Amino acid sequence: MNNRTIPALVIAALTLTLGSSLAGPSRDYCGATAHAAQTACVLGANSDSELAKAKCLNTSAAPAARACRQAATDEKKEALEDCKDQLEARIDVCRELGPDPYDPPIDPNNFGTTVDNPFFPLTPGTTYVYETQTQDGLERDVVEVTSQTRQILGVTCIEVHDAVSLEGVLAEDTLDWYAQDLSGNVWYFGENSKTIENGLVVDLEGSWEAGVDGAKPGIVMKAAPQVGDIYRQEFLLGEAEDIGRVLSLNESATVPYGSFTGLLMTEDSSPLEPDAVEHKYYASGIGTIMEVDLETGEVTELMSVTP
Repeated sequence: MNNRTIPALVIAALTLTLGSSLAGPSRDYCGATAHAAQTACVLGANSDSELAKAKCLNTSAAPAARACRQAATDEKKEALEDCKDQLEARIDVCRELGPDPYDPPIDPNNFGTTVDNPFFPLTPGTTYVYETQTQDGLERDVVEVTSQTRQILGVTCIEVHDAVSLEGVLAEDTLDWYAQDLSGNVWYFGENSKTIENGLVVDLEGSWEAGVDGAKPGIVMKAAPQVGDIYRQEFLLGEAEDIGRVLSLNESATVPYGSFTGLLMTEDSSPLEPDAVEHKYYASGIGTIMEVDLETGEVTELMSVTP
């Protein structure tokens, strides 16, 4: 089959999927969204492959040109596998969250100006320091709850500055925006994330803001977490799709900052990276004290809190 026929076939398949998913009394908006995202992913993989092969045409040495084309083919194959895995992960999420479209109603009158959820308190001026021993060296994450705010969808959000350094060199610089509704749920309204190399910003991947380009806010911490709760923490299709799940309310752990019991443990995952799963541990009155990356085995621990 000629690769140029693939996009047309995919679009035809999507048309049938959307027609069946959105017809009848029970409309599966979530499933249709998953398949539409799959189509975009496949088209992107084909587009990237064709561009890579075009670049290969300008390689004069025959062995290098062949190697270039093979690399393009291999990358396309890997990208298409990723598309397939993402579709399966999104469908799994739909099975648990249901078929309805994700469009949480946001009323600014339903939000306060402070965040005091016991498991996710954000007191301006507080600084948290975390450390992770990674394969590339010691990673240090300094999280500062600033006194700055940002209006998003009419809601006053607290701005949190997150600076990650690797072996003492700044690698990521992020601003996150949170707000708490009157019921006590903490909502995540977006982030501005910068990846830094050699002192220069090289990537803004993962950045999003609720209300921009179809992005929606999500809940990062429930007012009264219960085992089995599952919720979207953020939503910008193709960029930010994190899912939270409550696993336990009675964990214990020891980190450099101290020993804790009665911890809330969640599982964080994303259809964008189906293999990347984290367990996060929250202490009442403090917030996150530990994160465990189940894929790499890396453990992030709370070192200090400066109130």
